[in-house]
Amino acid sequence: MKAGVVSVHFSWSTSLIVHLSRAQILFAVLALCTASIWILPQPTAGENYRVNFVDVDGNAFSTADGHITILVLLGKSNIDKAHTVGDRTPDFCLANSVYRMITVLAFEKKHSKPVRMILTSLMRRRVDSEARQLQTRYDQLKIARNARQDISAVADFDGTISTQLGAQGTAGLFRVFVFGRNGQLLKQWNDVPKAEELAAVLK
Repeated sequence: MKAGVVSVHFSWSTSLIVHLSRAQILFAVLALCTASIWILPQPTAGENYRVNFVDVDGNAFSTADGHITILVLLGKSNIDKAHTVGDRTPDFCLANSVYRMITVLAFEKKHSKPVRMILTSLMRRRVDSEARQLQTRYDQLKIARNARQDISAVADFDGTISTQLGAQGTAGLFRVFVFGRNGQLLKQWNDVPKAEELAAVLK
């Protein structure tokens, strides 16, 4: 009788250990997979990166298409910082076909096509507003050009661009990259760079 009880207890304990082991293995695998998703390779200065995107106006761009590109990658809580980067861009870059600034807004959540259309429309309105402010600067510098042609914003709805730049689309995301003509990463910041820092890289 006692032997039977011991045998049952031993079998139950053994079974529990096996199940726990399987659960621990499964948890470890899931943890590793999660880590691989969230730990993305960070861009390295000096390396070449070809990142392709289409802005809210339908214009196609690449970080390796012969321009020097200031790329601002941000989440919704840091939109105003992009304006500050624009203000700190040197005068010699304005209306200069060699240089351009592109703002990429990364969305945290997936959105349906109708919602994407609405968000894209709202982004265009924001770009129009930024263009009016930039036009004032153009007028002061006597630059005879429509500033709206020089402002580009991209909606990263699915995280494709963010991932290529080693980031996750969170509300607090903010990074500034400067790419050379062939896509070489010249410099990157996790906050708004000082005007002199930006100018030094762009010269």
